[in-house]
Amino acid sequence: MRAPYLKRVWLDETRVPDRNGYPFCLPIFNRDEFSLEFDSPITIIVGENGVGKSTILEGIAALAGYDEAGGGKGYMPVDHSRAVEAMGGELSKALRASWLPKITKGWFFRAESFFSVSRYLDQAAVDTGEVPPDFLSHSHGEGFLRFFEERCRHQGLYIFDEPESALSPSRQVEFLKLLRRMDEAGFSQVIMATHSPMLMAYPGARLLGLTKYGLEPIKLEETQHFRLLREFCLDPELFIHMMLGD
Repeated sequence: MRAPYLKRVWLDETRVPDRNGYPFCLPIFNRDEFSLEFDSPITIIVGENGVGKSTILEGIAALAGYDEAGGGKGYMPVDHSRAVEAMGGELSKALRASWLPKITKGWFFRAESFFSVSRYLDQAAVDTGEVPPDFLSHSHGEGFLRFFEERCRHQGLYIFDEPESALSPSRQVEFLKLLRRMDEAGFSQVIMATHSPMLMAYPGARLLGLTKYGLEPIKLEETQHFRLLREFCLDPELFIHMMLGD
């Protein structure tokens, strides 16, 4: 069966422990109903910082059985005895999901935990007598791309939280090519949060804008990210002058 496998997630009010506690105090959850449907193999969520994009991805990842701090099923690469700014575990306890079928293979990528995850995978390979993937011997951006290429080969649910964080524009094009290969193969579902207009422009992706008022379909040209970038490209000097003058 082709992706998407995860069809819908929604918040079960009976499972919310404390409406005033994080993450349930976020405006996106202070609505009559929080529900997110997936009708495309690739779903891209955009929005300003602090509206809850990462938290939603963490919740979905934990619901799928992944480590909320980054990783895949059966992996716990981050030391949870230390403070980890990930609240997806709490959110996942209050989420329900509709799958067809339930696919829990895949990966949750968080830029913040990339180095911890890479060291974990290297050591796991050594422990089993395999050749380590050695993502960290390359530049930050090249390590990201090698990681994506190595981890995203098989059927699964892949969740990316701001994958562009270490990628130059040309490397973002390479990431887009990876998305196309995953999409054309038909066996990968991708859920991604990004601030990159280049990644938002992936053909056929469902683009959703997240605000405190909810999640709504949005066109690339309607996003604040695209509008600001367009204004900058039209006249960089004037744009910077006006922005710094506010």
